[in-house]
Amino acid sequence: MAFVSGLVLLFTAGTPATAQVTAFRQAVAEAAARDEDLAAFYRAREFQGIWSGQSPEDQARRNALLTAFADASNHGLPTARYDPAQVMAQLRAARTPAEQGQMEVELSRLFMQYARDVQTGVLVPREVDNLIKREVPYRSRLETLEGFLAANPAGYLRALPPSSPEYTRLMREKLRLESLVRQGGWGPQVSASALEIGSSGPAVVALRNRLIAMGFLDRTATQTYDATIVAAVQKFQQANGLAVDGEAGPGTMREINTSLNTRLQSIVVAMERERWLNRPLGDRHVWVNLADFSASIVDDGRVTFSTRSVIGAGDRDRQSPEFSDEMEFMVINPSWYVPRSIITKEYLPQLQRNRNSVRHLEITDSRGRTVNRANVDFSRFNARNFPYAMRQPPSQRNALGLVKFMFPNQYNIYLHDTPAKNLFSREVRAYSHGCIRLNDPFDFAYALLAVQESDPVGFFQAQLNTGREARVNLDTPVPVHLVYRTAFTNVTGSLQFRRDVYGRDGRIWNALAREGVVLNALQG
Repeated sequence: MAFVSGLVLLFTAGTPATAQVTAFRQAVAEAAARDEDLAAFYRAREFQGIWSGQSPEDQARRNALLTAFADASNHGLPTARYDPAQVMAQLRAARTPAEQGQMEVELSRLFMQYARDVQTGVLVPREVDNLIKREVPYRSRLETLEGFLAANPAGYLRALPPSSPEYTRLMREKLRLESLVRQGGWGPQVSASALEIGSSGPAVVALRNRLIAMGFLDRTATQTYDATIVAAVQKFQQANGLAVDGEAGPGTMREINTSLNTRLQSIVVAMERERWLNRPLGDRHVWVNLADFSASIVDDGRVTFSTRSVIGAGDRDRQSPEFSDEMEFMVINPSWYVPRSIITKEYLPQLQRNRNSVRHLEITDSRGRTVNRANVDFSRFNARNFPYAMRQPPSQRNALGLVKFMFPNQYNIYLHDTPAKNLFSREVRAYSHGCIRLNDPFDFAYALLAVQESDPVGFFQAQLNTGREARVNLDTPVPVHLVYRTAFTNVTGSLQFRRDVYGRDGRIWNALAREGVVLNALQG
């Protein structure tokens, strides 16, 4: 699409060319002075323009930029920031050298804004939620502009968004759902709050029609909640992280009745999150999706191991944070060194009521020596002055289970086993103090050790059977990414949705909306 290939930027008639050039460069210098990167860029070019001329190169750059601006809404970006129609109007209105110089710098500013938005996100994660500890891989604005100047303009702009297959799939699904909205969406919501297998009537017909529109049920005339609808409900439940029982209970019905626009918002948020993580994840890495209650090992883009997980509880001080780090070692038969916050909030009050409570924990002094609790007056202490630490020795009952996986970080978060196996059968698994509990920790360990041990099972079991705490280093540290995705695609590329258990994606969408992001379907 050619936007301004025929647009001629005219200098003021009757003014000598040298004076026009001088006035243009002076305007560029003055407009660029307000931005350190732009000032450096134009100073190195002696304040010559890259957009404003009539050369084929300038025209190609203008066309490529305006084409990218026109495509911005497909990326879920705030298109009003760089409206191509408005930019064209401003270009046409720039008649004098001074106006053209100002417009020259404005196009560079818009380019750098667009490049950062589409490459590494519109928002600053911690400003939306301080438990999103994500370190965004921001690129140098100046280097981005210089790289654009040296490259094919259209190709350079097409390469700015994340190149991950997940980002491509999310955009494809965004466009598909937007088309569905314009065609009428998934139809009316189901009026019933729950439906029983075998029932019939208008609510079952509405459920049937909605499942057909969502793609979980082939066309059928059935008006009864029969085996075909049970199978379709099971497919829906699988795609939404629900208990797969084929029953349309209240939880399943709430998800079935979730609007298409709400699902689109989740996809736009997931694309923003993908931009925050726009860097190599590691040929082998651990991917923990908090919203999916799962932990996986990914090798060369393929999930080679996956297990259920329990994440931090919903209370603000117990939620699991989001960040990336590197797993360096595992500890077999670990001790649990109780975090200070748990000691003072949970265990000190119990000890003050009964010094013989929590007998499974040792009380230790600053030098690690065991303290005889019979000699301690716990009533003398509070959360600020309690001088002791607490430790649970290795055992089957240890809070960390029999193995923990360490990626040392300032948040004291890690992956570990747990004796509380019953929690893994629940649909929503947010119960921990922030760390990630694994349903299959031994198998997880075997998969990690397989690249460095000829017999990973035998090696692990030999260490385990000693009953002694043992640190096992990973020969090659493995990147770990704790993420939160309520919309994502599975191994076959099918779209999946999960509940926003921490409310984080809702906050991100609201922040994006404040920045001017709107859904294409609603614009149309």
